[in-house]
Amino acid sequence: MTVLKSFLKMLLSFAPWLFFLIIAHDSMFRLKVGIIGAAVLTVVMAVARLHRGVIMWVGILFFTYAIVAVVILNDMWAVHYMGALANGALALGTWAGAALKRPFTLEYAREHTDPSLWENPAFLRTNYFLTAIWGVVFTINAFLAWQRSIQPAMPGWAYETISYSFMVSAMFISIWYPEYLRRRRNSQAAKS
Repeated sequence: MTVLKSFLKMLLSFAPWLFFLIIAHDSMFRLKVGIIGAAVLTVVMAVARLHRGVIMWVGILFFTYAIVAVVILNDMWAVHYMGALANGALALGTWAGAALKRPFTLEYAREHTDPSLWENPAFLRTNYFLTAIWGVVFTINAFLAWQRSIQPAMPGWAYETISYSFMVSAMFISIWYPEYLRRRRNSQAAKS
């Protein structure tokens, strides 16, 4: 699979969250549109099997909460901490999935992996490693969003730059690392 195709598939898997990230800022109206749009996108993608596993369930639960708290009740606490809540939900879901032996990357990795390898210890280790990378990124981003909400230590653009840098790094690692392992395995097999 090409790097560009892998990158686009990864963007698609996070489409509801990206929609929310892009739309839901600067006004209460945009926040509500972002929440509703992300919720609809989450459900549509779940039905179409484009979104699945832990990340799908986290999206359904989080956006349902956000619709009730923000869209219906206008809860200003939820509005104020929305960034920390969103990243915290992703972090919690990612870590819980790994603890329950269902790392979220596994659902997506199986799409382009021979079923005979699905129980292979190396395949599973790779997915736990990648899920841990995402868990760390979501946890750091939850902390950054919380810090920005309570007492900003730097301008908003700096928080966003750091947060996006971590996300892009996790995407890069998620694409690069399995390919690196595949090339290494093939190289070792050729030497034998």
